[in-house]
Amino acid sequence: MIMNLAAVTTYVVFFSLYIAPMSIHSLYQSKEFFPEEKEALMQIRDSVSSTLDLHGNWTGPPCHKNSSQWSGITCSNWHVVSLVLEGVQLTGSLPPAFLQNITFLANLSFRNNSINGPLPNLSNLVHLESVFFSYNRLTGSIPSECIELPNLKQLELQQNYLDGEIPPFNQPTLTLFNVSYNHLQGTIPDTDVLRRFSESSYDHNSNLCGIPLEPCPVLPPAPLVPSPSPPVSPPQSKKRKLPIWIIVLIVVVVALVPLMVMFVFFCCYKKAQEVETPKEQQAGDDSSPEGTDKKMPHSQSTEDPERRIELPFFDKNIPVFDLDDLLRASAEVLGKGKLGTTYSANLESGAVVAVKTVKYMNSLSKKEFIQQMLLLGRMRHENLVHIISFHYSKQEKLIVYEFVPDGSLFELLHENREAGRVPLNWAARLSIIKDIAKGMAFLHQSLPSHKVPHANLKSSNVLIHRDRQSYHSKLTNYSFLPLLPSRKSSERLAIGRSPEFCQGKKLTHKADVYCFGIILLEVITGKVPEETSPARNEEKVDDLSEWVRMVVNNDWSTDILDVEILASSAGHDEMLKLTEIALQCTDMEPEKRPKMSEVLRRIEEIDRTNQENE
Repeated sequence: MIMNLAAVTTYVVFFSLYIAPMSIHSLYQSKEFFPEEKEALMQIRDSVSSTLDLHGNWTGPPCHKNSSQWSGITCSNWHVVSLVLEGVQLTGSLPPAFLQNITFLANLSFRNNSINGPLPNLSNLVHLESVFFSYNRLTGSIPSECIELPNLKQLELQQNYLDGEIPPFNQPTLTLFNVSYNHLQGTIPDTDVLRRFSESSYDHNSNLCGIPLEPCPVLPPAPLVPSPSPPVSPPQSKKRKLPIWIIVLIVVVVALVPLMVMFVFFCCYKKAQEVETPKEQQAGDDSSPEGTDKKMPHSQSTEDPERRIELPFFDKNIPVFDLDDLLRASAEVLGKGKLGTTYSANLESGAVVAVKTVKYMNSLSKKEFIQQMLLLGRMRHENLVHIISFHYSKQEKLIVYEFVPDGSLFELLHENREAGRVPLNWAARLSIIKDIAKGMAFLHQSLPSHKVPHANLKSSNVLIHRDRQSYHSKLTNYSFLPLLPSRKSSERLAIGRSPEFCQGKKLTHKADVYCFGIILLEVITGKVPEETSPARNEEKVDDLSEWVRMVVNNDWSTDILDVEILASSAGHDEMLKLTEIALQCTDMEPEKRPKMSEVLRRIEEIDRTNQENE
């Protein structure tokens, strides 16, 4: 009996110490904690589409202790604390209130996607520190509740279509702030925090003013109008008679009105005749001697209303000019390509713009041309040459770009290679390459419906802007493929050299990747790909990628490097890593080429390594 009691006691103690806690822990694990957080994430999953398989990946509980199996999710103590979905081509709009139940969220990033619609509600997210929605298509205003986030440190909203005014942010924790390239307006709030940030945080917004931008215009005070004294009522009489002088005045005015109308009409007619004479002289003056300023060339059409048409503008900060101003501008040829000629035009206002006259588009309807220009004109990115305006007529089609002053990448790489030339060092080349990749990744993200978003990527279409000792690059002449009527005219574009175009196969985004690989090899080797430009005394290669493959396969790796960078021992490893990327980009089979987003990620890793080694 005593032994049985001892056994029962032992069993009870064992159950209490081991079995019961294990059961409780098992129940603890099986219970789906904080289901409201999962429900909030399900709203995102069901509202957007992306290259990630969120429906396949976001299953089960989002958090297990401090880890998560869900893509883009970071957890702490069973709570979602970070939601990062960057550069995964998210399309669609975000549910307005889905974040309200993720109350421990500290880091939120949806940058480099194609999300449209308004920003989500961020109220009551007291732990939120970083918010990144840059490089999307978001519209509407910046939510006022953002100024009530007590721990906000970083806010990036640049490169969207946000409008309205900037809320008065004044959180002492805020150290990073960028709302550039939107449609914001009004006065920048004069708070201690917002005054910390430079002009680049606010640039390229319509009608935005105040420190650190231009001062807001001060409206003159309205003139004081003395209040009229109460009229003195004349003695009432049964009949009121108008004074004789008023009757005479009425008769004179009635007689003078027709005479004044005729006089104004005559003056307007006279002025129109005077304006017409110099215009006719300009239209016929096409012969300017070489080396002098020439007028912008234009068709000999006598359709005056068409030439006087007001031009549409995409940036309200740019001084407005009309077509006649453009045609009167002194011009200089910047370059002649297969699709037209580009001029620099010096307007009478002092502004300088670049104007491209495009060919092979005469069969294009006005509606098609305008739709494509409106799509491209609204795109804003630091590595794209911005379209300022455009003009359509049956005889001529013009595209007005911002003027980038320091020439093209082709000129920088291949011209003036004689003694005394300042070599283009490796750091400068890597910076230029990274800028090109950023611009291309943005185009591919912003134009997912285009078969080949750029379609004309080559070194002469990469413009250079020097800022002291650093180089920045911008892409131009992009997205012309939808404007060309036939495959025959499309072969004038850079993608005409891609293997799939030559073989008559279907074109995709990967044709752009091929062109990027060729530019990458051109920068690394210093050699001119065949038919890129009529440069003199430059070594041309029939197929640059095949030549590089042959040299690398024979273990002559450094033989591919441009002599200007071969002498420097620094960066050789990074150069060869970039060569590997370039050869993958120029693979004969498009499906084996990486996406531009992946190419950019790898180049940024190489750049970080290069900076650390310095």
